[in-house]
Amino acid sequence: MLKVDHRLVREIMKVDVEISVKIQFFKWAGKRKNFEHYSTTYMAFIRCLEEAGLVGEMWKTIQDMVRSPCIIGSTELSEIVRVLVKAKMVNKACSIFYQIKARKCKPSSNAYNSMIMMLMQEGHYDKVHELYNEMCNEGICFPDTITYCALIVAFGKLGREDSAVRLFDEMKENGLQPTAKIYTTLIGIFFKSGKFEKALSVFCEMKDKRCTPNVFTYTEMIKGLGEAGRVEEAYGLFLDMQRESCMLDVVLVNNLINVLGKAGRLDDVIKLFNDMGSLHITPNVVTYNSVIKVLFQSKSHASDAARWFEKMKESGIVPSPYTYAILIDGFCKTNRV
Repeated sequence: MLKVDHRLVREIMKVDVEISVKIQFFKWAGKRKNFEHYSTTYMAFIRCLEEAGLVGEMWKTIQDMVRSPCIIGSTELSEIVRVLVKAKMVNKACSIFYQIKARKCKPSSNAYNSMIMMLMQEGHYDKVHELYNEMCNEGICFPDTITYCALIVAFGKLGREDSAVRLFDEMKENGLQPTAKIYTTLIGIFFKSGKFEKALSVFCEMKDKRCTPNVFTYTEMIKGLGEAGRVEEAYGLFLDMQRESCMLDVVLVNNLINVLGKAGRLDDVIKLFNDMGSLHITPNVVTYNSVIKVLFQSKSHASDAARWFEKMKESGIVPSPYTYAILIDGFCKTNRV
């Protein structure tokens, strides 16, 4: 006796019943006289299918939705892209994006960003710029911070420093404040190309603009300064982090161990390792590999490396193939064939 309307369909999709019942009801409702599914009912059903892992039925429903007369907004378009990407249906996500764009709606920045992030995750960095140009040329919506961040990261992966810098400048000209991730990406790009002073300049600008550096920023700085041979500055940044109570992680510590090790500062490496407990950081296989490698590089006795190897196993850490490669190489070079 209930009237079949869109609210009823949405509420039924929330009920805790078997997915087969929801499928049957959704199809039954679509055949009722004077009733047509709207984008809201389609999306409620698609979410149910996604949760149940029924990828084939979900894809069929999305196709039905696109073919139907219902209006699809940019919010729905963003979500459709998201669910298809999550289901590893990248080509279908691209296809549906352009179908909906051509026939149903004008994508918002969020919809474009969903597509850009999808292409980034799948490693299609070259296509990211194509989508950005398309977005700008249509003039319907404009790039936001998320868009610029994805683009700068993409150009960094492609080794296109000039393009990344141009977008960074364009972003600021458009009145957008770069995020910590954008600054960090640019710092990494400059260090990678050997432009150490430019990297430091970006780091200074970041702090001047009151954009707080995070653990990823400091990791790039420590790694980059280490490659430039500026070990004391790298170690100084680590001490600054502790004074500022900035969150540390094992990746940063591993990078600092490598930097100190290459500089032959074995005592600092051992001290840093011993301090990890008080810093609430648990050593991993990379940490032990780095320490063992430093021991060999610093001409320590081969038995010291062997002891660290045993300590590693006693800690419950499984050696990696790289661990064995370091040990075999080190033992050979110390005539412990």
